[in-house]
Amino acid sequence: MVNVIIGIIAYIVLAPFVGGFLAGVDRIVSARLQGRYGPPLLQPFYDVLKLREKEDITVNNVQDFYVAAFFIFVIATGAIFFAGGDLLLVIFTLTTASVLLIMAAYSSNSPYAQVGAQRELLQMMAYEPMVLLTCVGFYMVNGSFEVRNIVTDANMDFLPLIGVFFGFLFILTIKLRKRPFDLSMSHHAHQELVKGLVTEFSGKTYALIEVAHWYETILLLGMIFLFFAGCPIIGIIVVIVGYFLEILIDNIFPRVTWQMTVKSLWLATLILGVLNIVLLGFFGGIF
Repeated sequence: MVNVIIGIIAYIVLAPFVGGFLAGVDRIVSARLQGRYGPPLLQPFYDVLKLREKEDITVNNVQDFYVAAFFIFVIATGAIFFAGGDLLLVIFTLTTASVLLIMAAYSSNSPYAQVGAQRELLQMMAYEPMVLLTCVGFYMVNGSFEVRNIVTDANMDFLPLIGVFFGFLFILTIKLRKRPFDLSMSHHAHQELVKGLVTEFSGKTYALIEVAHWYETILLLGMIFLFFAGCPIIGIIVVIVGYFLEILIDNIFPRVTWQMTVKSLWLATLILGVLNIVLLGFFGGIF
């Protein structure tokens, strides 16, 4: 029980600082890759503080309610995960958070936000099967959906779930809002949809979305670590390398169409995820 409380408190308190720090690293690395110096490391924190001081301009009160609920559900998702809870519940709670953000965008009646919301729904249809297969894979290897049981397993789940791992890493590009799949909302100012899903948000409301993204980043990196929980040192190295790989991909690939996004993600799910699960079902005893 003590470990559960410590995990929840540590996530709630530390995740936004670590997530904001990683966002600063992302900006600096991206700038260097593009031949620029880049902003200060703490610029994401400065931006959020500046947003907190701005006047709130919202279309309606329902919009603020949905964003607040989205923020709470994102925190709840990470709290369940780092408390060692049910992995399926983690995924369902995170999906609920995404749906709430989509509803907030729809409630604004902005054509830009609504197109962004439609693209977000398409992306969810594309990546959710792979996320569910990840949960199934962990259950087949460990016999449990509980994160605490997966972490305490002495063996690394990477080898029996190598296809699932790379499939999850593939969809991580969408969840981190990176190219080539940043269709609905991008952290870059190059969208033809202005800012897509979050076009109509400003001030404290938009600050909540930014901080929620930092929370979500830590959660997703925690799921990457889960594949290597049997060897924490390797897990930490893989998380760091994986994050920098996502930054590199973001800077060298052009954005693709939504049709290509759906096709490529479903193809990756079939080849990497489904095939891995099928093979695990036949040869699971070997692992």
